[in-house]
Amino acid sequence: MAEELNAVIVSIEYRLVPKVHFPEQIHDIVRVTKYFLQPEVLQKYSVDPDRIGISGDSAGGNLAAALGQQFSQDTNLRNKLKLQALIYPVLQALDFNTPSYQQNVNTPILPRYVMVKYWVDYFKGNYDFVQAMIVNNHTSLDVGEAAALRTRLNWTSLLPASITKNYKPVMHTTGNARIIQEIPQLLDARSAPLIADQEVLQHLPKTYILTCEYDVLRDDGIMYAKRLENAGVEVTLDHFEDGFHGCMIFTSWPTNFSVGIRTRNSYIKWLDQNL
Repeated sequence: MAEELNAVIVSIEYRLVPKVHFPEQIHDIVRVTKYFLQPEVLQKYSVDPDRIGISGDSAGGNLAAALGQQFSQDTNLRNKLKLQALIYPVLQALDFNTPSYQQNVNTPILPRYVMVKYWVDYFKGNYDFVQAMIVNNHTSLDVGEAAALRTRLNWTSLLPASITKNYKPVMHTTGNARIIQEIPQLLDARSAPLIADQEVLQHLPKTYILTCEYDVLRDDGIMYAKRLENAGVEVTLDHFEDGFHGCMIFTSWPTNFSVGIRTRNSYIKWLDQNL
């Protein structure tokens, strides 16, 4: 990226689980980015303040999306972000039965069970909740806190018919209300950017979202693209029919996969044209 874009790339070494848990990772990236955006720091690294973008893949895509939303609401920031680029991002923990979660339930590299455990780890939650969360018991109809947020990830309206196919939503009348009581972070837009208010989304910069067919997170990215589009944001959704979660890192021998090289090249090409 640095060579092909002739750009300054800053990688933030935010603290990880189990050393810290949500929202400390958000605080880390906000602090670092605000520091970097200071005029004297940008000048030191010869960075054009009008050409700054944020990006991340997977969990990093989650943090980049959260950062974009926070910065879009910060009226004190002199230097605004020009774009955000999200690579197979993690964007919600309310519905683990979207079509992509159902289709790719046991697909490497990220089966559903592992993804749900990652969420519990992020919040320092109880592993006893994992099986209930897998079947959406944490957002059943009797969990009032989740009710107002369901329309924001209603995949029956946000996803095209080519994706929804014959899949059915999984929503129970009664579930386990204790999960949200003990892990309210599940409903926090800083952890789940897909559920942010429309008023927040409409101020976001030009956005690139890359999704892969064989990925439980595919529909998170596609739904976010649709919500951003509905909010008036210019969005490029770059979907790879032969892609899988994490494929962009497979670009060097002996795992120099075609799809890894194509996703990387497509991503860098978009940045080159838009940054």
